[in-house]
Amino acid sequence: MSLHSTAPSPIRRLLDQQRRRQRTDLWVAALSAGGAAAAASLLLGLSGWFLTGAAVAGAAGPAVVAAFNYLLPSAAIRFLAISRTGFRYSERLFGHAAALKALAEIRPALFSGLAAAPAARSLKLSSGEATTRLVQDVDALQDVFIRAAAPWSALAAVAAASALIALARPLALAPFLLAFCAQVALGAWIGRSRSRAPGAEALAATGALKDQLQAYAGASAELRCYGLTEAAIDHLMTLDARLGAARRRCWDATADMGALQPALAGLAVTGVLVLCLRAPPALAALAALTAGVALESAGGLLAAMDRSGAVTAASERLDALLALAAARSEPSVRPAWIELDMNGARTRLWPGERWLLSGVSGCGKTSLFESLLCLRDTAPGHIGIGGRDLSGLDAAWPRSLFSHAPQDARLIGGTVRDNLQLGAPDADEAAMWRVLARAQLDRKIAALPQGLDTWVGDGGARLSGGEQRRLSLARTLLRPASWLLLDEPTENLDAETEARVVKGLRDHLEETGQGLILISHRPAAQALADHRLGLDGLAPAPANDAKISPALR
Repeated sequence: MSLHSTAPSPIRRLLDQQRRRQRTDLWVAALSAGGAAAAASLLLGLSGWFLTGAAVAGAAGPAVVAAFNYLLPSAAIRFLAISRTGFRYSERLFGHAAALKALAEIRPALFSGLAAAPAARSLKLSSGEATTRLVQDVDALQDVFIRAAAPWSALAAVAAASALIALARPLALAPFLLAFCAQVALGAWIGRSRSRAPGAEALAATGALKDQLQAYAGASAELRCYGLTEAAIDHLMTLDARLGAARRRCWDATADMGALQPALAGLAVTGVLVLCLRAPPALAALAALTAGVALESAGGLLAAMDRSGAVTAASERLDALLALAAARSEPSVRPAWIELDMNGARTRLWPGERWLLSGVSGCGKTSLFESLLCLRDTAPGHIGIGGRDLSGLDAAWPRSLFSHAPQDARLIGGTVRDNLQLGAPDADEAAMWRVLARAQLDRKIAALPQGLDTWVGDGGARLSGGEQRRLSLARTLLRPASWLLLDEPTENLDAETEARVVKGLRDHLEETGQGLILISHRPAAQALADHRLGLDGLAPAPANDAKISPALR
């Protein structure tokens, strides 16, 4: 299936790569589709000839009936019926196998592109829009593989039908071939003019609806408290109406495609019958029925043309994500020092040191963390890592140096083990229990019926807020990184639990030698740091302090 573009694009290159990788399955699917279409044309044509011939023989009398050989046509009909079923199954099996294998490669590539993207681009995508691209847009691309056999099926059907029609009368090929050419030309025109725009609109409307639905679901309690539930529903219904209108236009184009095929098939059959009036009745029936079923078998090509608009729109939307995946290779320097521009003076944070970021709310502490993790754009010259300017680095290398526990702990819908393995996929159970103990969560997890394999719910909903924070902290400690970035790791903990968590963190730092950059307003947690870094907005700091440039806020 063409993507209707001659310009090179990341998604086209990725699709071409997947076509090469899945070429065996695609070839088997194409040959099977051709076999199924040819068998269908021969089956109906032979059936028409057999029934008509049997009727003529019966009308001619007992002598002709006795001489009529019905065994060979019957065997051939049964063989063709079985062959058509087998070929069709093979086409579906190998075509869908190729599509599923390809999509399994495409989605990780897209996710990698999104994760490696500069913050200014990747963070512009809302969660609903990102989900739409990674799920629905990629699903639309499966037609590139599933319907790759459609041209082969159409050609095989036309070739088989042409051979049988020529047996009756070669001139009868004219209306059949004209109808096929008209079917292809009109189908392509409908695909371009009627399907492409509504297909693109449906994808965009789906993204907008998912985005708003997710936003309203997250704020459902607030909407109820402020009496805004009805307004939110009205907004969602407006977006749903936009999606429905786009889908209706898609269905209108599909209906046009559906009406085109039988109309042209009827004209072709009529033309073939008229031109075969002087041919034997059995051959005329063979030619007419073959023409009809061949054009019907070519309907898969119309379906591919109908879906071409959605495929084109999806490929264009996904190009933006794949364009972000071009990563620059950077040497892995471990451990690496951090250099900050402090109003013209440069301050270095050496590996293994423990620093406290202090300052009033809004002065840029969390923003600094986000900059180090390449989640926020940084002006050139303001942050360096390992002697390199952060603004010129590929995001993958700096991120490999840090293990981050954000203030807003985020857990995935899975087990305790699943959440811990985000920090270190290859960690063994002993390491998991060790970090859980340091986060003061080991007894809680051990008391659960399934231990590490206990389901924590969607976003950790089955855990309390403090338990979610400590599980996030344990995941951070499990990751083998040069630096820990901890944002309020003991917030909302009681004094006794906080003291034990702080002791666990101190033991962990002494054992691993990791550096620490800490944001905390709790005196117990602040005691972990040996140095303090004061951001703008504070009173003059002690001798060991410095101030970060406003560019980092």
